[in-house]
Amino acid sequence: MAKTREIKKRIKAVGNIRRITKTMQMIATSKFARAQAAATATKPYTEGLFDLVTELGATAGDVSHPLITGPASMKKDAPEVTLIITSDRGLCGPYNSSVLRQVMQYLRANPGAKGGRVEIVGKKGAAFLKYNAINTAQQHSQFGDKPTFDKVAALAQVYIDAFLAGQISGVKIIYMRYVSAGRQSPDVLQLLPLKPIKKGGEAAAAGPGQLYEFSPPAEVLLGDLLPATVKATLFQCFNDAVVSEHVARMVAMKAATDNAGKMRKLLTRDYNRARQAAITTELGEIIAGAAALG
Repeated sequence: MAKTREIKKRIKAVGNIRRITKTMQMIATSKFARAQAAATATKPYTEGLFDLVTELGATAGDVSHPLITGPASMKKDAPEVTLIITSDRGLCGPYNSSVLRQVMQYLRANPGAKGGRVEIVGKKGAAFLKYNAINTAQQHSQFGDKPTFDKVAALAQVYIDAFLAGQISGVKIIYMRYVSAGRQSPDVLQLLPLKPIKKGGEAAAAGPGQLYEFSPPAEVLLGDLLPATVKATLFQCFNDAVVSEHVARMVAMKAATDNAGKMRKLLTRDYNRARQAAITTELGEIIAGAAALG
């Protein structure tokens, strides 16, 4: 009887775990749907800005901007900023471990980045860096799992101002890039300086292109478009990271729910066998006692 009671307690515990993981799966599915809508809605805007800036650079002639070429007075010891985006909560499968593995590979391959300014988003990444004795210059806790454009744009503006003042040499973002619901990959994105605009390229090789008249001048347009591009790109990184976290948690909780269901079936089978063995033993004892009395 002791064995059957123990198995019955385990069945009850596994059932409680299954209910919790099922609830977490449903919550993650709901959050994933909203986050996916936000990430896919902002991507055309970000890509459109890049296309517009590229076309402007290709047709405006010899124009440049400090956000592309760097400021004229860059400090020699200006550090590089590495912003790492992780989650505040766990139970999301390999999401954080994949990002942090990419972080370690990047820091090993770039000693300048490891000795520069490392900033972190998410408690999981902060704990990992502390355990590995990597100094963190700043931990951003203002975003949560619903980053707003205003907060992200404020952070991007801080980077832009510091870069234009020559206080930092560049900004790299390490995050989970969302490709589709079935594929997410850790990525290192160069936010500052923006990659140089290709002038001519395939469009020039194909033949004469469109002629544009710019009003205001191309330099003024770049002055407005490039900061907007930096802010939109950083916001897209945050959106990709959030939707990747939710889809990873959804998959992990579904796997946990399925495993709990399978374990419950196995425990139920063991319970039935133990109960049948106990009944058979009791019947044998009763028959043996009756035979002894007779």
